[in-house]
Parts: sequence; C-alpha cells; structure tokens
Amino acid sequence: MDPEQRVILNVGGIRHETYTHVLKKIPATRLSRLTPNLANYDPVLNEYFFDRHPGVFAMILNYYRTGKLHYPTNVCGPLFEEELEFWGLDANQVEPCCWMTYTQHRDTQDTLAVIESLDLDGDPPTEEEVAKKFGWEDDYYSQSLNWWQRTKPRLWALFDEPNSSKLARIRSYLSVLVVLVSILSFMAKTHPYFRVPQITVVYEPNNSLTKGRVAIGAIKDYTAPWAQFFYIDAICNVWFTFELLARLVFCPDISKFLRSPLTVIDIICTVAYYIDLVLHAILLQAGSIVTLDFLSMICVMRLFKLTQHFSGLKILIQTFKASAEELGLLVFFVLLAIVIFAALVYYAERSQLNPDNQFTSIPSGLWWSLITVSTVGFGDMVPKTWLGMVVGSVCAMMGVLTIALPVPVIVSNFSNLYSHSQARSKLPKKRRRVLQAHEVKPNLLSVKSFPGKPRKRSNTPNTPPGERKGANGGLDSGNRDERPSRRGHAHHPNHCEANRLIEN
Repeated sequence: MDPEQRVILNVGGIRHETYTHVLKKIPATRLSRLTPNLANYDPVLNEYFFDRHPGVFAMILNYYRTGKLHYPTNVCGPLFEEELEFWGLDANQVEPCCWMTYTQHRDTQDTLAVIESLDLDGDPPTEEEVAKKFGWEDDYYSQSLNWWQRTKPRLWALFDEPNSSKLARIRSYLSVLVVLVSILSFMAKTHPYFRVPQITVVYEPNNSLTKGRVAIGAIKDYTAPWAQFFYIDAICNVWFTFELLARLVFCPDISKFLRSPLTVIDIICTVAYYIDLVLHAILLQAGSIVTLDFLSMICVMRLFKLTQHFSGLKILIQTFKASAEELGLLVFFVLLAIVIFAALVYYAERSQLNPDNQFTSIPSGLWWSLITVSTVGFGDMVPKTWLGMVVGSVCAMMGVLTIALPVPVIVSNFSNLYSHSQARSKLPKKRRRVLQAHEVKPNLLSVKSFPGKPRKRSNTPNTPPGERKGANGGLDSGNRDERPSRRGHAHHPNHCEANRLIEN
C-alpha cells in the first residue's frame, strides 16, 4: 500500500490512522473530502485535527471500514445524532441490532415533552414568561404595565396555580374540600336513612254518622332527601360558579380556556345543576311528584377537577392517552372473543339433551361470554353440558391471555412517565449557562492566567528602541503592556466582559 495514501486523523486528542480509499467508500461526507488545503490540516504533524467526541468517532471510522454503523452504548442518543450530522452521515443507517437502543432516547424526549406540558413541578414562571403568556410582551419590555396588567396574572395564579403562593394553596385545599363534600352529599342523600317518605293520607268519605273527615289509610308516594342536602348543594354550587366565573375573567386566553376539558366539565355540571333546580321548582308549582334527579348525576364528573391538584392523576390520564392504541387493541380482542364464545356456547348447549338450558340465543350468551372473558364469573348463567363446560374453560383461559398481553405495555407507559417526572422534579431548576463558540470574544482569549507578571517583549529589528523604551527606562505608553496588576485585574474591561458572560 502506498504510504502517501495514509491519513492521520486527530479527533479530540486521539490519533487514528487509515487510508484515503477507505474514507472514499462513503461519498459526500466530511471525511471523503479531506484535502491539505483545509484549515484544520497541520502540515508539520501531517494530520487533520477535529475537536469532536473521540469515542463516537471510533464507531464512525469503523463504519467506513466495515460498512456497518453500530451505536456506542456509552454515549447519549442526541450526542450520537449530533456527531453523525457533523460527519455528514445518515442516522437511519444504524444496524438493526442497535436500532432499538439508539431510538430509545427519542421516546425519552417525547416523555419529557409530555411531562413539561403537564407542568408537574409547579415552578413559578418569571415575569417575562407571564407577560408572554398574557400577550403583553411589548408593555413589559417598555415597562408600561398598568395596574390591571399587574393584578390579572396574580389573580389567575391564585385560581390556576396552587403552588404559586400560600393563599393559592389554601384556595386549592378549599376547592378539593368542596368537591368532596359535594360528592359525599350526592351519595348520602340516596341512602334510606337520609330520606323522608312523602305520604298521602286517605280519608273516609263524609257520611252522617261521623263528624268531619276520618283517616282510614296512608299511601307512600315517594321519598325525598333531607332539606339540609339542598343547602349543602346550593353552597357548593355557588362556590363552583364563583370559581368558574373568576377563572373565566382572569384567564390569559378565553378561547383556549373554554376548550379545556376541565372547563367543559365544570360548565356542564354547573348548567345541569341550575336546570335541575328550575325544573324542580316548576314541577312543585304544578303539583307533580316526578323528580329529575338524573341531572344531578352529572355532578359526579366534578371528580375530574381533582386532576388539577394531584400530579398522580395527571400522569394516570396521560398514561391512558399514551396507551390509547394498546387499549383499542385490547377492546377489539375482547369483543372478538365475546362474539366467538357466545356462539360456541350456544351451539354446545344445544348439542345434548339439556332441559335447563339458559342459553336460548346467541345474544343472551354475550353476557356470559363477557363475564367469563373478563374472569369475573357471576355464575348467573352457567353451561350444563360437557361440551359447554369445555367451551367455558377455553373462554376463561383465552380471556386471561387476551387481557394480560396489552397490560404490560400500559404499565410500562405509566412507569416511564412516573419515573421521569420524579427524576425531573429532583433536577435543579436552573443550570449553569455554557457560552457558545460565537459568544467567546477574541480579546478574552488573550488574557493570561498570570496577570501579575509582565509580558516579555522581543526586540525585533522592525521596532526602533525609542518606541520600546520610555524616558524612565520603562515601557513607552504607546506600546505599554495593557496587562494590569493583580489588584486591578478585576477592573480590566476584558475581565469585566468575561465575568458578565459567565454570570449570565
């Protein structure tokens, strides 16, 4: 092999040697276009220097040699992608054996984006972020915010961000308490102990032998809850109405607020309560005993308001969203098994003489099949023949397998979201800022690490001695070394600029 074809690549301080024809195997890449005219070529050492990750480059150089791109397990996925982009390689060329490990970081980034949207850490936003949220950036930068623009975000944080202040936390606890009281009141007033029977007295018809009306019986028409429950519901719904109106007035974007699922639930529950109240009043005036308690059933949906106060419920709901495909697949498998085994058990029970046959039709067998597939087993419908028992056994085993297969995926999604949310809550909120390459000014690089020592100057023949020496034998002011003393080092403009950039 011709020695002139050898190429020395210095990547991050580690030297690699290869041949030119090896780098030409993958055209249109950075290494395939190496020429001595490049700025990173050192003619003295006869090598090309790249200030990149040396560990990743070993895999990249191996890709040129073997034609197979493997993923290094000791680096993060985004770092590997950045290195591939720098060297001009396609990330999709990773080998199938490393593809799952390589793409795992993309799922992690999607999970972190979901957690970021949920806002689980409760970190209060800055004034600039609040101004952008309400659309007042211009007024904020010009420092012309009026009283309403300063007060509205605080009131919105009071009703929407429980961790923004102590008062907001107290308001959050009060809201949770009112929701629980409302639900407990809805459940308790259906208990017979808390209901009063409404009785109609039957009187004897007037006759000449009795003076006045005589009661001869009583008819129990219906029962009504205690009157105290009406006042409890009224107080709770007044609070819900006040909270809804306050959030509507102080929200940053009304259209976005009205599209929120929690807002829709709150509006439906509030409107249903007042409609139920008006209809009850109309029916009582008409003397009707018909009740419309089914409208009050909607108040159970207010339990979803608790997701605003508990991060675990947010993660659970997001888990169902992330597992929507698996849940749909599970429902499809269950429905398929229900129909198949309902038909099988129907014909199995008719295959023998069976006077106690409960499966009179396939639709009647759907209930038995659903209960058996879900492994609940009420026992209200059971097969009586041997063939029907075999079908029932297979149905129960298939139900266990059908339900057990997608469940680990759902559990994995929940574990992934929960573990990342816990890790994110323990990370520091603010990280130290690292300067970019374009932010490092050239004059900062000229500052020596020993400011107390004067810099030596060489007496070149092009510089006259009179310009180098002053009248006192020191350095001339025109060519004086601008290196300050140790005491004045912090006041040097270059160091002031460096300190300002590091602090930012």
